[in-house]
Amino acid sequence: MGKRVADAADAEQTALKQGERPQVLGNGDELGDFEDEFEDEYESEDEIFEAGVDGRPDAEREAEDPKDAMDVDQQTFIVGRNKLGAGETLAPDPSTYEMLHNLTSTWPCLSFDILRDDLGDDRKTYPATIYAVAGTQAQAGREKDNELMVMKLSGLSRMERDQGDESDDEDDDEENADPILESKTIPLSSTTNRIRAHQTPQLDSSKPPTTLTATMTESGQVLIHDVTPQLSSFDTPGTHITTNQSKPISTLRMHKATEGYALDWSPLWPRGKLATGDNDGNIYVTSRHEGGSWATDSRPFTGHESSVEELQWSPSENSVFSSASSDGTVKVWDTRSKSHRPGLSVQVSNVDVNVMSWSHQTTHLLATGADDGEWAVWDLRTWPKPNSRISTKPSPIANFKFHKEQITSIEWHPTNNSTVAVAAGDNTVTQWDISVEFDDEESKDTAGVQDVPPQLLFVHYMEDVKECHWHPQIPGCVMASGGAGFG
Repeated sequence: MGKRVADAADAEQTALKQGERPQVLGNGDELGDFEDEFEDEYESEDEIFEAGVDGRPDAEREAEDPKDAMDVDQQTFIVGRNKLGAGETLAPDPSTYEMLHNLTSTWPCLSFDILRDDLGDDRKTYPATIYAVAGTQAQAGREKDNELMVMKLSGLSRMERDQGDESDDEDDDEENADPILESKTIPLSSTTNRIRAHQTPQLDSSKPPTTLTATMTESGQVLIHDVTPQLSSFDTPGTHITTNQSKPISTLRMHKATEGYALDWSPLWPRGKLATGDNDGNIYVTSRHEGGSWATDSRPFTGHESSVEELQWSPSENSVFSSASSDGTVKVWDTRSKSHRPGLSVQVSNVDVNVMSWSHQTTHLLATGADDGEWAVWDLRTWPKPNSRISTKPSPIANFKFHKEQITSIEWHPTNNSTVAVAAGDNTVTQWDISVEFDDEESKDTAGVQDVPPQLLFVHYMEDVKECHWHPQIPGCVMASGGAGFG
């Protein structure tokens, strides 16, 4: 609404307060000098900003009267940092979650992967549906009980909240549906150290994509399964899965009996290209040929002095991959190199580098997580090439020491190039925004809580968490695996 200038009629209608008498102005219509009752109390704007409500600086007044000081909680409980007392438990605050569900499994799962589906991208409606695969870790002596689990989780409702306005009851009933878990299992004879899925589009768009899983087992074998029949059975009642459909379509034995954890599919080879690394520091690349046969390059990529913990294919170059090792280095390789030696190598930590993630949005950024709880973001453009005259060790563009136990999983958000999810041995899954910058005039603490950086957005408690992954089609949805199941 536009402002208007008050006229004489408005002035006459103004109420008088506490028996005030109207003042008669001298010299008829001439206004006298306006006396500023605050004149000369402050000589500059700086003094006005410095002074508090009673004319004194805030710090001076609060020192005399502590009850007027800003209330800063010095006993904030930080998940993963502080210890629970006897009989104490942690409970999530439902108001901070859009969706929260927990799933208990028979055996813990060290590793899992989320599958893309045909339900659409950027989904924001509820109840949600998630398809996933996982491998179990049965207790010692019961290795034959291990399984590859193919799962459909549906009816995943939104958190209930108080509605200020009346809402559609029918919509509420749909959003508050009971969760449903459907699963198909494939028997395995060994613990799964790492499992990753790869999907190949069909020439016929009416058919679902072929979904392959690669399972790196404790025995050293890499098992490749086609789980397309198991996935199709969830949405096609009466589907019968034969014994042969539960058998691996290929068993890779190039690691012999050497155990390994590193495994990744190339996103740029639709037919299927796989890199695997073991505890002896050897990395092998296996490709799927037309007709369905698998071939492994018999010459491993070597250069690490200890176990290979993580592998990540480049999201932009189909012949390039990176590796992280317990020797503290990250190396970048090109499969076209006849020497099978790394093209780049940087010592990123003095301890084991457990996990790594290559940004699919900003492809020169790599995130690493180490055994001492530190995780960092690196710009590959600053890494010196072999035989380079540059002797200065590159520094990370961001690094954080919030976690006090080993980093067990790290993953860039699939569509946001500044958001990262991290899981750690302190029983937490955290979400970060590295685009938040420190203010030079402020500390690196948040709300007076020591060592909580402003880039930290969210902390979720989960016992013995091992892996976390973003859902590629549900914005903000993170799924994690732990000792008690999934969340």
